[in-house]
Amino acid sequence: MSPRTAHVPRRPGQRARWFSEIGWRHLVGVVAVVYAGFPLVYVVSASLADGGTLTGSNDLFASVSGANYAALADTRFWTWMANTLVVAVATGVGTVLMGAAAAYAFSRFRFSGRRVGLTALLIIQMFPQMLAFVAIFLLLISLGNVVPGLGLDSKLSLICVYLGGALGVNTFLMYGFFNTVPREIDEAAKIDGASHAQIYWTIVLRLTAPILAVVGLLSFISTFGEFIIARVLLQSEDNWTLAVGLYGWVSSLQDANWGLFTAGAVVSAVPVLALFLFLQKYIVGGLTAGSVKG
Repeated sequence: MSPRTAHVPRRPGQRARWFSEIGWRHLVGVVAVVYAGFPLVYVVSASLADGGTLTGSNDLFASVSGANYAALADTRFWTWMANTLVVAVATGVGTVLMGAAAAYAFSRFRFSGRRVGLTALLIIQMFPQMLAFVAIFLLLISLGNVVPGLGLDSKLSLICVYLGGALGVNTFLMYGFFNTVPREIDEAAKIDGASHAQIYWTIVLRLTAPILAVVGLLSFISTFGEFIIARVLLQSEDNWTLAVGLYGWVSSLQDANWGLFTAGAVVSAVPVLALFLFLQKYIVGGLTAGSVKG
């Protein structure tokens, strides 16, 4: 029988070396998880509390009740949710289609003003969109007199504003990714008789699926939680988005209902989380699939 191997304790010098090389990473990871997870746990605890204030939520999950979630049915919450989904989905799809088309043109075609256009896209992104709030507001007022559907208090006008603001940065982002697709693929498809439209829709978009998923996800998330532009343009409560509607519940210090607010915040996080989990496999799997197809 072989003798049992005794556990040799680490010496102080070995412990210090282990902590300096590996241990500090575990410590940073734990701190990051606690720092990121505590607000989420606190919001969930507040949404399950009986009272409508945050002071009673200091003791996490001291009381568990679904009254706040049930009370959402008596408000315009689901109307705001539908408005937000319509605006976010339309903006995400429009951003992907418009940005991909512009990026493909800049990447594959050579025309006068191409370099100037790329430089202009880069320079425009240096200025925050808030600088154009007054101009956008006045433009929609004048446009609403001609085309009421594109004036103030219109979800369609809000989508157009979002598309215009996101087109530049997303085009420049996808342009770099489109350049990684070999031009030999386009030339081989042209020899087989494929048109530019067929090359674009059936080949290039499939090979660039990862960046399309990333742009669509980022556009959806940023639009889903955007507040300032939606608050300026949307005036009636029936057209409000979730960000504007939830803010209205807590904007008054005396009548703030934090129970409804936290319950609505938890429910509104579900579509974003579901979309992220759904697109995650396309982002990861599309990198390997696009390298062997075509």
